[in-house]
Amino acid sequence: MILEGREVGFAYPRGRAVLDSVNVGVTAGRGIALVGESGAGKTTLLRILLGLLRPTTGEVRFDGEPLRPRDRALTRRFRRGVQSVFQDPYSSLDPRQRVGRIVSEPLRSLGLDAAGQRVADALREVGLPEDVVGRYPHEFSGGQRQRIAIARAIVCQPRLLLADEPVSALDVTTRVRVVDLLAELRETRGLTVVMVTHDLAVASLLCHETVVLSGGRVVEHGDTASVLGSPAHPYTRRLLASVPRLPARPS
Repeated sequence: MILEGREVGFAYPRGRAVLDSVNVGVTAGRGIALVGESGAGKTTLLRILLGLLRPTTGEVRFDGEPLRPRDRALTRRFRRGVQSVFQDPYSSLDPRQRVGRIVSEPLRSLGLDAAGQRVADALREVGLPEDVVGRYPHEFSGGQRQRIAIARAIVCQPRLLLADEPVSALDVTTRVRVVDLLAELRETRGLTVVMVTHDLAVASLLCHETVVLSGGRVVEHGDTASVLGSPAHPYTRRLLASVPRLPARPS
């Protein structure tokens, strides 16, 4: 188990509980989708798994060890092994930085060799030419920006990628291409993926398991084919009936 949330609860001060006793485990080489309506707690759970929020109750474990800010050695291993891609490619990239510096950011923050070849290799892997390193984010389309964000996430060769709605801000055709890219990276790198998504078609394409959240609780969890094909919980059935789907790939 690479990453595990045990009995995770979260509530803002003087606010309602956002998560209540959530258990989720991430096994190497697997893809896990966190699905549910807005306000279900998906993004909050992802941010807790990333270490951006501390749970009010419960704990997060990385490689079997509790993730604690004071454990510098474990925190460094966590930052090397776990990277993220966020929803909006327009706001997740610093507009003042050139692409080469943006993509090399994880290497520099970890004190790793930030040589240009690593950056070039990451960009090539996401389908972008090496010569984009000297350009700025505003010079690219939304899909290209998300590819830059993915290159930044994989440049330090992480074991686990946590993605928050990575295709929802893109147009339909670009969504398909980025989903294909993520699927390819999962296969070629053996990358483990945890993804928040509203689109159950994306979950079916990328993830082995699906966790359904409602009101901060897990209401269903199982193999994606089973959860989406024969949902056991009424909420999952309603979700399947209501959410928009990714269209079939053009022939």
